[in-house]
Amino acid sequence: MKRRPNASIAAAQDRIENPNFPKREEKRSSDSGLFLSSKRVFALCLAFRMANSLLVQTYFNPDEHWQALEIAHRIAFGYGHLTWEWKKGIRSYLHPMLFALLYKLLQLFGLDTPWFMMKAPRLLQSIFSSVGDYYLYKLSNVTFGEHAAQLALFSQLTNWFMFFCFTRTLSNSLETVLTLVGLYYWPCLRVSSHKVPLASRKWALAIAALACAVRPTSAITWLYVGLLELFVTHDRLRFIFLEVAPIG
Repeated sequence: MKRRPNASIAAAQDRIENPNFPKREEKRSSDSGLFLSSKRVFALCLAFRMANSLLVQTYFNPDEHWQALEIAHRIAFGYGHLTWEWKKGIRSYLHPMLFALLYKLLQLFGLDTPWFMMKAPRLLQSIFSSVGDYYLYKLSNVTFGEHAAQLALFSQLTNWFMFFCFTRTLSNSLETVLTLVGLYYWPCLRVSSHKVPLASRKWALAIAALACAVRPTSAITWLYVGLLELFVTHDRLRFIFLEVAPIG
């Protein structure tokens, strides 16, 4: 009867035949753990913000209704009040369109009841907000390390004003999310900006453009970051003419 080789002997043979064997296994294990950790972080943020959206039932700012949900209701169902900004055409429809689509989906599935019409927009915003929380964690991680990222996320989730406002249907809330996501992709904000792939900067520019489309005043933030990127990058002409100009 043929005996199976001892596990330690087999492992030793693998190391002799392939010196990179243990390193590759260690890296795979590390990557798997990191992936699972990231999933847990996002799941935590999502669960927290969804509960957050249901717990906050107070009134804060008229814009969360008159500049978002009322406009979305008019788009979806054909009636709703328009404030003077919309009559003058100085507001972007991009933000209300998200909730108009949600209203249409609720109507399609027969869920356009008062409870769902009130809660669903905030639940949708809670998903966006959880993405913002998650990218704050990721940005802190690549900038300052894991421990700082955990503290940043803890501070974000326990901040009473963020708890009070972040899941409201304000365009500022979506702008905040886009800002957090966009900052993560800018190479100039990394410790080793030259190691960041060029595709990351294109994502950053696209998200910045989207943020400006939602709220034009967001351009103030991105102008500063863009100038910083222009200062540190080595391919300035490519950045201006092949990335900023087409995407912007």
